[in-house]
Amino acid sequence: MSSVREEGRKILAEALGADYLERRDSSTNAFNGPLREFSETAAFGMVWSRPGLERKFRSMLCLAMLTALNRPHELELHLTSAINNGCSVEEIRETLLHTVPYCGIPATLDAIKVAEKFLEEKGLLPMEEAK
Repeated sequence: MSSVREEGRKILAEALGADYLERRDSSTNAFNGPLREFSETAAFGMVWSRPGLERKFRSMLCLAMLTALNRPHELELHLTSAINNGCSVEEIRETLLHTVPYCGIPATLDAIKVAEKFLEEKGLLPMEEAK
């Protein structure tokens, strides 16, 4: 395994948790393996490891881009990363609200629904705050 990929796996484990990486490894097979190796090497080992942007900011960028692309499964995954990388609930909300003029209300509504459910399940968004 290359050192770039090893660095990517380290960042992936820090962002999404060791349990996530273990589940991912146990479900890796000949079909999905090449894509996962690419993700670990390129996305996390080559991009997320670069200096210049804090991981917290990278997480907020991912939330905005995944909202624009309407990718709820990946959005939920990156909400975990955002929390683990130090984003507050307010920063997550403001990042998603910032997508409205660029992505449209329907895309942001979908993202807000995913985030609200995720944050409630994690106990980070009390019901009275959700009003």
